[in-house]
Amino acid sequence: MLSSTPRTRHRRMKANGRSDPADLYAVLAAGRIAHLGVSVDGHPMVVPTVYGFDQERIFLHGSVASRSLTTGAEACVTVTVLDGLVLARSVFEHGINYRSAMIYGVPESLEDEAKLYGLRVLTEHVAPGQWDYARKPSRKELAATTLLALPLTEASVKISTGPPDDGDGPDAALGLWAGELPVVATWGVPVPDPQLAGSIAVPAHLAAYTGRPI
Repeated sequence: MLSSTPRTRHRRMKANGRSDPADLYAVLAAGRIAHLGVSVDGHPMVVPTVYGFDQERIFLHGSVASRSLTTGAEACVTVTVLDGLVLARSVFEHGINYRSAMIYGVPESLEDEAKLYGLRVLTEHVAPGQWDYARKPSRKELAATTLLALPLTEASVKISTGPPDDGDGPDAALGLWAGELPVVATWGVPVPDPQLAGSIAVPAHLAAYTGRPI
């Protein structure tokens, strides 16, 4: 079961809340962009960034000069997957179908082998197969990179599905269309770097994604 703390307890729309860790992992697996919320110089800052995760932690990376990649203070990481629009008969009843996760904790900065491991996990989440295909980071590049790990021990998950809920109310008599507008995202055809030699083909692990759901 996911932890239940004052920050993760579901107070509104409790039916959308999930407590199974498998739901947390599923949301993280489906997403690609996280939003890191921190306090910088006494002011809130929310930064979009790619991420990776394993069964225990979520990994975030960036430049060592980034003010958002701080340790020693509480942070909140949010991942949201948009699944569709819920279009009702009245504007008030409109909504979205989504999967979301909020993770709270104090990030830890990783070094040496732990940093390489986290970077590999992050790379493989964003583009599976790319870590083994591309050149690994040099010592200089590693020194210029911050990698944070945030435990998954305090997390909240919500999932919203289904049609609008005004089908049995007075607005049903309006004769207006209502329903769901699903979001369908797929990877497109790879576009080569203009400076790429013509003899270099798209690697198999990337070509396999063409037309696949994101």
